[in-house]
Amino acid sequence: MNVEFLLILIGLLLVATLYSSVGHGGASGYLAILSLTSYGVMESSWLKQQVWCLNLVVASIAFYHYRKSGHHNPKLTLPFIAASIPFALIGGYLIVDGDAYDILLSIALLWAAWRLFLVKSDIPGDSLEPVELKSALPVGGVIGLVSGIVGVGGGIFLSPVVLLKRWATPKVAAATAALFIWVNSMAGLVGAGLSGQLDLDILVLAPFTLVVLIGGLLGSRYGADIAPQQLVRKLLVGVLVIAAVKRLLEMI
Repeated sequence: MNVEFLLILIGLLLVATLYSSVGHGGASGYLAILSLTSYGVMESSWLKQQVWCLNLVVASIAFYHYRKSGHHNPKLTLPFIAASIPFALIGGYLIVDGDAYDILLSIALLWAAWRLFLVKSDIPGDSLEPVELKSALPVGGVIGLVSGIVGVGGGIFLSPVVLLKRWATPKVAAATAALFIWVNSMAGLVGAGLSGQLDLDILVLAPFTLVVLIGGLLGSRYGADIAPQQLVRKLLVGVLVIAAVKRLLEMI
């Protein structure tokens, strides 16, 4: 095991721990780390597929812990998932690349982080707004398409929207994001398979999966059962900023 590979494993462990604490799979962080190493020369489709597999592991663990702690609201989650699946399939099917989109994505992440940072207090359960299908379906569809194109699960976009719209508390939003990420990651892989792009590297995925499994167990347990609601929101702000900065660094 060379030094670079060891550093990659440490980076993936840290990303999985941080992201899973807010119900995310960590795809944007994994992509950033891999892109800054020798794996950055690989095709974008290859990178996306390995990352989606890691997402499946971490998001499933995060969802388990948040659901077990009573934070999952199926009525909130289902409309987003129903709308995202077909569009995530389309996004995974397409072959899209370009620096312009990375810049726009980073701007969107920083915007979401700033908006969440301005929320100074927790969202009490009695002040939540009901989620209407006419609002949830377009949000789920757009995020699903972006997830498939870029190679993320979409939770990093969905969580801020849910919180800013006051549709859920931070921990309920985290549970919804975790399941949303899992579904979109699987849809992206299916789309890649349908387009003949599927190329999973088991020798690479095995050690990567092991470290994100450990990180996912640690982070999601802490986020679901120990961390207060306000801390979960602050962690999410940090995640958004890190993801945006990492994507910009990939272009240098």
